[in-house]
Amino acid sequence: MGRLVIGEVLKPQGIRGELKIKTFTDFPEAVKAFKTVYIDDTPYKILSFRVGTDGAAYIGLRGIPDRNAAELFRGKKLEGERDDAPPLEEGQYYIVDILGLSCETEEGEVLGTVTDISNLSSDIYTVEKAGKRILFPAVKGVVKKVDLDGGKLIVDKKIFDEIAVY
Repeated sequence: MGRLVIGEVLKPQGIRGELKIKTFTDFPEAVKAFKTVYIDDTPYKILSFRVGTDGAAYIGLRGIPDRNAAELFRGKKLEGERDDAPPLEEGQYYIVDILGLSCETEEGEVLGTVTDISNLSSDIYTVEKAGKRILFPAVKGVVKKVDLDGGKLIVDKKIFDEIAVY
């Protein structure tokens, strides 16, 4: 079903190959749910995981035995299989599930396809249609419904028109 970007390696930690990571999950501990993580498409088993007093996560991976090996991973993204991801609360979605949905108004007008979501102060959705890009923040009220089975992201046309950047 695809992979989720779940974190980024900040730097090596200590001499035993541990990595300090910034997690992209609501709770750092969610990274432990993944049986395997991928860095540059190479799978690694998680040997150890802890959250430091600074809020950063520290992870030990099989195949990264020391600080010199860990140094090579600085700045790399950590990915996990979508199927290993912990279940979400009602109304929460993984970005990978929303990408590719048709963005439509409640009246059925197709605005485009969701091609990107980036996070600033709120999530910024990118929708493309006929080569044109529209960006809009996921502010309160704009997204009316996420229909994963139907492949649609339904938005409020009035709010969308007020906030969208063409």
